[in-house]
Formats: sequence, C-alpha cells, structure tokens
Amino acid sequence: MNVSFLKYSKIYYIFSILLALAAISCLIFFGLKFGIDFLGGSILEVNFEQRPENPVIQEKLKDLNLGEITIQPSGEKGIILRMKEINEETHQKIISKLNEISEIKEKRFESIGPVIGKELRQKTIILIIVSLIALLFYIAIAFKKVSRPLSSWQYGIISIVALTFDVLIPIGIFALLGKFYNAQFNIPIVTALLTILGYTINDKVIVFDRVRENLLRLQPTHRPLYDFKEVVNLSLNQTLIRSLSTGSCSLLVLFSLFFFGGETLKYFSLTLIVGIIIGTYSSLFLASPLLVSWLKRREKKD
Repeated sequence: MNVSFLKYSKIYYIFSILLALAAISCLIFFGLKFGIDFLGGSILEVNFEQRPENPVIQEKLKDLNLGEITIQPSGEKGIILRMKEINEETHQKIISKLNEISEIKEKRFESIGPVIGKELRQKTIILIIVSLIALLFYIAIAFKKVSRPLSSWQYGIISIVALTFDVLIPIGIFALLGKFYNAQFNIPIVTALLTILGYTINDKVIVFDRVRENLLRLQPTHRPLYDFKEVVNLSLNQTLIRSLSTGSCSLLVLFSLFFFGGETLKYFSLTLIVGIIIGTYSSLFLASPLLVSWLKRREKKD
C-alpha cells in the first residue's frame, strides 16, 4: 500500500521555510564565531600532571592580555588553548604561568596570521560554490535520458536548492551555538559541511533515480500516459525505508562520537548529525515535492 506523501506538500514547504528563516535570522543577528583558522591566532596544546579546571587556567592567564581565550580539553590531562596571535615572549610567559598551576609538557604551538585566515575564508566559500556547481552538472548529466516532463537540468537545480537548505540549517545552528556556547566555526566544521553535501546528494540521487526508472518504465514511448505526481509518490514509497535505515545507521555512529569521542570531535559530529537529519528530510519531503510543484507551475504558465 502506497502512502500519499505529496498531499502534505504545503506542510513540508511551510516547515522548511520556517527552518530556513530561523537559520538566516541566527546568521544575521548572531553571526558565526570564526575560529583562528579563519581569523588568525595562536594554538597552544599542553599536557598537565594534574589538569586543573578551566576557570583556574583563565584566572592564571588573565594578566597576559591574551584577549578571548578558548580552552578545549584534549585527552585525560591535556588542554588546547586558542587565543589571539602572540609572539614567542608571550608564549613563554604562558608556559611559565601554567607551570605554576601544575607541571606541564608542551605538545605544540603554532600561529596563523590574519592574512592566511582571510585567504582560508575566501577559499572555503569558493570551494563550497564549486562543489555545488559540480553537483549540478553531475545531476544534469546523470539524468540526461529523462527529458519529460522535466529536463535533466531541472533535477539538478532542485537538488542544489535542497542541498543549500541542508547546509544552511547546520550553519544557522552553529551561529546559535557560537552565541551561547562559544562554539567556533573552523576548518573541521567546513569539512563536516562538505561531507553533508556528499552524503545528502547521494540520498537525492537515489530518490530521483527511482523516479527516472519509473518514468522510463511507465512511459517507454514518451507519451503522457501517467500522472507525474503519482510516479514521484511511488518512488518515495519505494525509497523511504532505504533512506531512513541508512540515515539511522549513520546517526548511531555519530551519536557515539558526540557522546564518547571527546571535546575535539563534539561539534564536528554534531554538525554531521544535524546535516544528515536535515538532508534525509529534504531528500524525501522537499526535493521530491519540488519536482511536482515545478511541473504544475510550468503547466499553469503553458
């Protein structure tokens, strides 16, 4: 028995628009809290004999004029300090101050200048745009055998719209986390966003591919002997369980990373969790209804 998913298209659209507006509002009012990867700064990683609480470290370093310091646990006894760019003299003063709390062993110290940070920001934006364009061409080529009722490039455009939604929501959540939990938007988060693009385009291709198969099977002579909406709905029913089971298995691993993977992987795994949930939703309940809505709009114009 096929469930009529597409009769709730208006609900999907309203929910999606509200989510997108909420994400955009967070970006406008809160903005992203960029890490030193993008702004420039210094990273110092040390291991303590006995790791103190973060407030103790903050209190000890407050007189060094380091600006806003982010303290991230690393392993059982280590911490990673992220701060504005500092010189070697200040670096040694930090080591001295930390040694007063407990004996430490320095693991790494590195600085990223603001010019390099700006260049990384620009390259990240270019990388995401190029990825979206490449995916558009991939979909258009993959679906070139399907010319009716929608052309292959229209499948590609709808995929890009849905992919933009998939990335926008995690970014909006990160703006919220940056405001209230000091979460930094850095290179690992960009890596997670690109992973989301690859994961969710696979979901969309599977749904669209089933639509293509059903179109070719039901319309071998390319005559309009079928209801396109029913074909899309049939394809959704055929791929629903597969999409949900794949997403669920991926989420089990990511939730394990989030709760047990340590502070370093916390926001990386959270980004992937949100992205996979949103991506699965958009593949099933946003991209597919958009196919039908585009055809209806074109028919009204004709």
